[in-house]
Amino acid sequence: MGNVTQTPTRTPEADPAASPTSGRSGPKGRAGRQGRSGTGRNLEGHRWISRPAEAFTTDALTERLIGSLRSWRDYPASLRLWYWLIPTLTAALGGVLRFVRLDTPRNLVFDETYYVKDAYSFLISGYERSWPDRANDSFIAGNPGVLLNAPEYVVHPPVGKWMIAAGMWLFGADNPFGWRFGAALTGTLSIFLLALIAQKLFRSLTLGAVAGVLLAVDGHHLVMSRTSLLDIFLMFWILAAFGALLMDRDDGRRRLAARLGRQAASSPTGRPSALQLTAGPWLGVRWWRLAAAVCLGLAVGTKWSALFFMAGFGLLTVFWDLSARRIAGVRAWISGGILKDGIPAFLSIVPVAAVVYTATWTGWFRSTDAYFRHWAEANPSAEWGWLPDALRSLAHYHIEAYKFHQGLSSDHPYEASPWSWLVMGRPTSFFYESPGRGSPGCDVSNCTSAILSVGNPLIWWSAAIGLGVLLFWWAGRRDWRAGAVLAGVAAGYLPWFMYPERTTFFFYAVSFEPFLVLALVYCLGLVLGQRSDPLWRRRSGFYLVALFVVAAVLLSAFFYPVWTAEVIPYQEWRVRMWMPSWI
Repeated sequence: MGNVTQTPTRTPEADPAASPTSGRSGPKGRAGRQGRSGTGRNLEGHRWISRPAEAFTTDALTERLIGSLRSWRDYPASLRLWYWLIPTLTAALGGVLRFVRLDTPRNLVFDETYYVKDAYSFLISGYERSWPDRANDSFIAGNPGVLLNAPEYVVHPPVGKWMIAAGMWLFGADNPFGWRFGAALTGTLSIFLLALIAQKLFRSLTLGAVAGVLLAVDGHHLVMSRTSLLDIFLMFWILAAFGALLMDRDDGRRRLAARLGRQAASSPTGRPSALQLTAGPWLGVRWWRLAAAVCLGLAVGTKWSALFFMAGFGLLTVFWDLSARRIAGVRAWISGGILKDGIPAFLSIVPVAAVVYTATWTGWFRSTDAYFRHWAEANPSAEWGWLPDALRSLAHYHIEAYKFHQGLSSDHPYEASPWSWLVMGRPTSFFYESPGRGSPGCDVSNCTSAILSVGNPLIWWSAAIGLGVLLFWWAGRRDWRAGAVLAGVAAGYLPWFMYPERTTFFFYAVSFEPFLVLALVYCLGLVLGQRSDPLWRRRSGFYLVALFVVAAVLLSAFFYPVWTAEVIPYQEWRVRMWMPSWI
């Protein structure tokens, strides 16, 4: 794996959010530097400079836009297996931590009281129905079939609840494993995804493994993967959309290189004409971008806060395309990029995501008595009467739900201001019991069984510091990878500051937690060093990174009991409460 380990300080191109072009990523990344002549004056030795007759060949353009290492197939044959094995192994580690004792506790934990019962209602009728008083007792006892025929007013879209319902369909609704299976599987798959994304983003198998391990052992992600709340599903679809856009970035640049290369090959001068270089070619249908749109539609169909990710990712992918046209030599790269990339990006993301989102309400559309289903028939409108009644009723539903969210300001003992999220000032207590002596697992006078959504302090606090490092490398070194990670954090974090009166919780931060891990891994890549560094530098960097990962794993083992409701002596629980606000 050491043959492809690279620091994220270098990138194959210099775009508005990228580092200078003095370095290349991948196994061949330093060939240009090593191949320079002794005087340093021979242009053949500088891979970042091309002769005019060669600058617009497909190979030269692809090298300039993407670099040498373009996909897993470009790894040496001995390492291709590791490209897929590393994400698989880190996901397996996370899966063990998430699925073992998944049915503990045998209670509806925190907001599971809403989403699990809603998911069961989806299985039965396709929409949310009401429950009688003390329905939780019947549900926990394995008798979920007590729901009422009246519809229930809910304020979150259906996707996350359908994903919870899938686990119930497979393993039954009468046991905690069934109603938590969807969350545990989704959390495990997100580890696999993040490791793949880190490998692609940093062009390093080692950093991909670090990213996967850190997310696998972090307590906040672990708790959210072991409880059936909506946020773990939101996080998954956002991460999948980001991964699809990374694939689209390379795909778009590959198309741009190929089309400009063909134009150059057909020209007697060996380069595209001035007219062809004015705005550059249209790049066709971007299938990976459409895949990202589907994922974003499903994310919004889980929680509306995904709209901010849609806006942030949409701008990010357009900026990437504008930069590609500039690097390729397109003269009017701003106007050309907006017309040929920006507008198509909007049309391929927003309408597709809107259609996918609307389709997630199929159960509501097919029902006859879901909440607000026939509101439009009872409230005719001269202005909006041209809309189908079902769509107008759904629009009214959304308006009322938005008003609810805007006015959600009730006090809660575990509410946490966004200002405190990065330092985990007030993690959410999902579950707490005090078994006495003689209870299963308790041999002392006073024991504790708790689930606290606190993250691994070493991971979270280091990532918070790392965000400042990324700001420097993005603004000062123009590294596009730092900008991409910061965009993910900003889209999930900054919008919450617009609602200071709203009741918010720390566990909302799981939506952008993978990007915090990527920020930390970026910084660890700086510590790891580059392949061109002296052996002592690379070896010491590797030891420091390994020491950090081992320390994070050991710290997670220390906190694991308070993430998974293990029965431990009360004093051992207090030892793990590092801040008074955690209690």
